[in-house]
Amino acid sequence: EYLDNITAIGPRTVGSPENEVLAVNYLLEQIRGIAREGTNAHKISVDIQRPTGSFSIDFLGGFTSYYANITNVVVKLEPRNGAEHAVLSNCHFDSVPNTPGASDDAVSCAVMLEILNTLSKSSESLQHAVIFLFNGAEENILQASHGFITQHEWAKSIRAFINLEAAGVGGKELVFQTGPENPWLVQAYVVAAKHPFASVVAQEIFQSGIIPADTDFRIYRDFGNVPGIDLAFIENGYIYHTEYDTSDRILTDSIQRAGDNILAVLKYLATSEKLAKSFEYRHGSVVFFDILGLFVLAYPARIGIIMNYITAVIAFIYLSKKVLQSKNRAIHNVKKLLTAFGLTLTSWVCTLVAVLIVAAFVSVIGRALSWYTHFYVSVFLYGSAAAAKLILVHMLAKKFFYKNMNEQYLGDIFFDASLMIWSIALAVMTQMGLCSAFICTLWVAFPLLTKLMIHKEFSQKGATMKFIVMYLLGMFVPYLYILYLSWTVFEMFTPVMGRSGSEIPPDMVLAGFIVFFTMILSSYFVNFIYLVKSTKTTLVTLTTVFVVTLILVCSGIFFPYSSDAANPKPKRVFLQHTSRRFHDLDGNVVKSDSGIWINGFDYNGISHITPHVPEINETIRTPCEEQAPFCGLPWILPVHFMFRLVHRSHSRKPAALSISHTPRILRAKATCVSVSAGPSHMSLYVRPHKGSALSRWSLGDGTPVPSVGGDYFVFYSRGLQAAPWHFWVELMAPEKHSDGIVSLGIAAHYFFGEDQKSPQLYALLERFPNWTFSSGWSCTYDLFVF
Repeated sequence: EYLDNITAIGPRTVGSPENEVLAVNYLLEQIRGIAREGTNAHKISVDIQRPTGSFSIDFLGGFTSYYANITNVVVKLEPRNGAEHAVLSNCHFDSVPNTPGASDDAVSCAVMLEILNTLSKSSESLQHAVIFLFNGAEENILQASHGFITQHEWAKSIRAFINLEAAGVGGKELVFQTGPENPWLVQAYVVAAKHPFASVVAQEIFQSGIIPADTDFRIYRDFGNVPGIDLAFIENGYIYHTEYDTSDRILTDSIQRAGDNILAVLKYLATSEKLAKSFEYRHGSVVFFDILGLFVLAYPARIGIIMNYITAVIAFIYLSKKVLQSKNRAIHNVKKLLTAFGLTLTSWVCTLVAVLIVAAFVSVIGRALSWYTHFYVSVFLYGSAAAAKLILVHMLAKKFFYKNMNEQYLGDIFFDASLMIWSIALAVMTQMGLCSAFICTLWVAFPLLTKLMIHKEFSQKGATMKFIVMYLLGMFVPYLYILYLSWTVFEMFTPVMGRSGSEIPPDMVLAGFIVFFTMILSSYFVNFIYLVKSTKTTLVTLTTVFVVTLILVCSGIFFPYSSDAANPKPKRVFLQHTSRRFHDLDGNVVKSDSGIWINGFDYNGISHITPHVPEINETIRTPCEEQAPFCGLPWILPVHFMFRLVHRSHSRKPAALSISHTPRILRAKATCVSVSAGPSHMSLYVRPHKGSALSRWSLGDGTPVPSVGGDYFVFYSRGLQAAPWHFWVELMAPEKHSDGIVSLGIAAHYFFGEDQKSPQLYALLERFPNWTFSSGWSCTYDLFVF
């Protein structure tokens, strides 16, 4: 009911009445109803916070954020006599424009309301307070959480937090970030969560920055110095941030599961003695991973380091004894082991290169993302190619390099070569401080134990059924875990390829992942190529699958996108009807134009759309305005480095766009600037001219942070009402500056209301095929020189 009612409000963009009034009023109504029905064991306090502030962040190439009068709904549930310490639970009720935002993040707010309801009715008093933050500006790049943690008086009492997020729609909620350096928090999740799903691998992948996303976790960690747990739904990311993210697509089981986990962990933390002294327990990282969702293994990273090195040392001792068991043949044995080691690595490199060439070919001929709707296509195409190439390299080595050599000896030496590779990888990853090195430990310890248990069978002639069964049983644990991990990785990454911009070839990325997992899964089965008499049938089968799939992909039979009502996989396209004006030093307009700027959000650009809207073929490619920051284009965020194809459909008349509240720069004396009469979302771009340098400003921490490319980007948003935006910049400039010292551009984005879409934009959007998610809005762009 909570979820249905929140999403029924519609898109909840920051600054819109839906977000600032309707959603807030609904939350307050529910919270007050819960408070009335609560027991005497607790007291509930409610506060509406509307902060104004600014900060810099290195996300998306780096930019500075400024927010004014945004909204937070804050609820504190505490014992009747009060509490000194608190645990925070965070969700956000705002959504991106043009989407109902059921999974991101209305469902989390619904779960929090139900948890508040459950705790308030409990007769069991908590030891610490629980603060529920329903934040109203997360989609504006984490603004509301910054306003809360840096300005709200209750923030001082918070010792830990749980952040509820989404990167997909429903399914299991994955713990993909913890800490920093608070093992007791992970232990709390391990003990309390009823349906655990957690991975330190996901944490290290996410924190590496290769996924273009971030959460409020970063704000609480960096600006509040508070440790926490970050959870997110990850399944079906194809419809994340689209119009299809509706409440009916989130199964009740997913909501129940999330509620069970979060309620249990919150109760555990709110009654924990460690919460009051959380900083005393801040020591080192944690290795954590779940086993098929049944339970979580977690241990301090320092223990993991010891285990990893002991495992690696034992493996190296074993390999050394094997090599030195016959002093007369020690040098011969070393050469054979190193040769097998080199051949294994060579087969991996050859496989990677070959499969990436296939992926590059598919991309060049315009068949990228053929697997986007049909994931099995990627397995048949790149998986079969990878397996076939691996087998081919070793078949050739067996036939020409190891001709007439003992099969058992070859099988044994290639097993040892794989063990050597994993042992080196284990030592290197441990030295690098990667908690994910536990995977290498599994791939060293279990194969080594298997080898020691069935060493007699290794010396028998041929790969007998008894040997194969015992071998598979010994390898069961690492193989099962890698298959489980690969499912999680592909579940997260495959949909991301449809929203990662036009600069990154998605087929190259996915092919790389498939080759990586193929190499892992094949590492201890390469030796079977040398044990069995022939692998020709396997090679021919794999090659046939690859060739047939490649032909079908090249023919275009696998269309990337789907409009299936039950399981849509849309193409994302963003359209901005833009009116631009360029001013000279005297404030005169020297150039103006108007048109619809079109960006396809994946590698295919708009190539699949042009047959449906033929005039886009005649589109003028938008030239870069070299003298203007960010090419004179109205980026809402500094994601320019992610896009290769930029199209602009020009209107003949600049008057094609009618917007009632164009932002005005009111004053520009020296370095003081004031902007007023703009919409809720604006972007400010600053480029110092040659010889000038931006030294200080009144934004962020006072130190200007350049974005990728060297220009400066400021993202602005506000709630319903906000005072004119005043700020100042300080530039070091040469004495002679006839062409000015700085260019300043400002774009105003209209995400809701009567100004959101012009008639021309409406008409164009109606012609887009139903397998697209087209998000459109109007904007103005003005460039000034000072």
